[in-house]
Amino acid sequence: MRVALASIGFVMTACGSSSRATPDGAGPSADASGDPPVSCTQLTAIVRDFRADHPDFEKATSTNDRGIAELHLGTDNKPVYAHAGATPTVSGRASFDQWFRDVPGINMRFEETLPLVEGPPGTFTFDDQAFFPLDGKGWPGQEIYGHNFLFTTEIHTSFKYRGGERFQFNGDDDVLVFVNDRLALDLGGVHVAQDGTIDFDARASELGLQVGSVYSLAVFHAERHTDQSHFKMVTSIDCFILE
Repeated sequence: MRVALASIGFVMTACGSSSRATPDGAGPSADASGDPPVSCTQLTAIVRDFRADHPDFEKATSTNDRGIAELHLGTDNKPVYAHAGATPTVSGRASFDQWFRDVPGINMRFEETLPLVEGPPGTFTFDDQAFFPLDGKGWPGQEIYGHNFLFTTEIHTSFKYRGGERFQFNGDDDVLVFVNDRLALDLGGVHVAQDGTIDFDARASELGLQVGSVYSLAVFHAERHTDQSHFKMVTSIDCFILE
């Protein structure tokens, strides 16, 4: 992907065909067990819009850039830049640290709601092959080809690991997925849509997972170049906990 800049933080919520579903028209609520509230139908997004003069956007093209972030989230639950200087697509720590933080004069913050769709049963998907949540919003004069490109997406949620779950992402550009604060998927770089899948059972030891326990899941995505924007998440996690 690749021009107007934006950054999005999602609070991701979803639930499966268990008894956790809330009635139509009702807001998120705890179930009879007293578990935290969940919502089965939508994602709530915090969206940060940037101007096109940001040093990390609309610059590099067709460049994989794995290893941008360290293997663990920082104490503020944000990715930690892993280099002393520049990478092929990032100018340095100072610019990277603006991607997923509110910075006056650098980005503008919005909230958006995105739907989750179940199908087949037990599989939950958000799929937008023309993903432009800030069209008509943000800094003036930044849209190219009729769209507001160049944004980052940030999701923070948690889930109960029951065994057998998978999480798949397809999109562009950068995607970093952390499970239990540990880097589980790295699709860093400015590139066409790429696929990545996390098999939780196969990587349970590496990610520190035990069946029956609750773990954090965080997704960090950056749309950094025109002229396309794809964002697709598919998971068999049966419930994301509302945060």
